[in-house]
Amino acid sequence: MILRQILRLSSLFHSAVSIHLRRNIGLSAIVFNKAKELDPVQKLFVDKIREYNTKSKQAGGPVDAGPDFQKDMNESLARLQRAYGEGDLTKFPEFKFE
Repeated sequence: MILRQILRLSSLFHSAVSIHLRRNIGLSAIVFNKAKELDPVQKLFVDKIREYNTKSKQAGGPVDAGPDFQKDMNESLARLQRAYGEGDLTKFPEFKFE
């Protein structure tokens, strides 16, 4: 009877370990794959994101935004200030808990 319980626990332990190992091997394959070179489409996408990031930092805001965008943004901010009160709506609010 004890032997039967030990065998049952060992089979449960074996299945749990095998599932754990399969998951870790799957995750490590993804990590090692990222270290390799990306395919051309992914590389182009990542390059464009990096390029936009540098342009955004240089411009100090949205890239290639014309006067229509700025007009729409100002109108939206004015509408939100009328609805929710005063304050700077471009900053994340600060919460203070006592």
